Amino acid sequence: MIIGLTTRWNAREHTEGERMIEEILALGFDHVELGYDLRLDLVPGVMRMVEQKAVRVWSVHNFCPVPVGAPKGHPELFSLSDRDPRERERAVQHTERTIRFAGEVGARVVVAHAGNVDMTKYSRELLALCAEGRLGTPAYEKTKLKLQITREKKAGPHLEGLRESVKRLLPALEAAGVALALENLPTWEAVPTEVEMERLCREIDSPHLRYWHDIGHGHIRAMLGFINPERWLERLSPWLAGMHIHDVRPPALDHAMPPGGLVDFTRFRDRMKSDMVRILEPGPGAPADTVRGALAYLRGVWEGPGTAT
Repeated sequence: MIIGLTTRWNAREHTEGERMIEEILALGFDHVELGYDLRLDLVPGVMRMVEQKAVRVWSVHNFCPVPVGAPKGHPELFSLSDRDPRERERAVQHTERTIRFAGEVGARVVVAHAGNVDMTKYSRELLALCAEGRLGTPAYEKTKLKLQITREKKAGPHLEGLRESVKRLLPALEAAGVALALENLPTWEAVPTEVEMERLCREIDSPHLRYWHDIGHGHIRAMLGFINPERWLERLSPWLAGMHIHDVRPPALDHAMPPGGLVDFTRFRDRMKSDMVRILEPGPGAPADTVRGALAYLRGVWEGPGTAT
């Protein structure tokens, strides 16, 4: 079984792409995801390592490399679902740049955040209530209902904008030979929801549009009472391109390294099919020993009899 590591883990610590990749290789990885904070000065070294076949790039996280003029990398610098056509145009142009880069480094997938509904961030209030031990209380349920009603009223233009953006990107995806995989995010304001993702994949009906499941984000969505992640992972499996792998610490702190968090990783064993991209996603600067330990733990959990390798 192949598990890769995101360069978000150590990109900010390096000024040379070769050294960044070598540090990852030393932990036992030979596949990577190039993160959205990969700076332009790191790219030549990464390209040399790819050309030498020292490492394989499985996925690239939009927007990558960091766009010129941006103060720092971020997956939501631009929004493919923005209501403003001018903003969507910027998102499409920068995503096309990421797609071309992904093709150059031999990646299979571009992972992307699609954007958020323009509304009050009620999910933050739910997370705060959860941290106070008030999950399921009348105040919690009232805020959750307000969030769901408001989103339902305002999501339409964002979904139409996302649909247009994806259609615009299909020629670039086809030319580069990569898929665009839209990631599930922990908040309910994010676009698309699981229902919307399924509808979009059926409508677009292209091998170049896929779903990306983040295990930690899915756990938080379930914990907050939004979805049943296992049910939706099953429904979206025909379009599943890959997974981000990380744990969640109480109350809802993601990008922790397993084991010891809230996620039961044994429940994903049957999902670890051989052709899926799997990327371990620690927070930047996580201790190397915890990253190495997480890799060993996941192999022990997932690499048993009956598991594809």
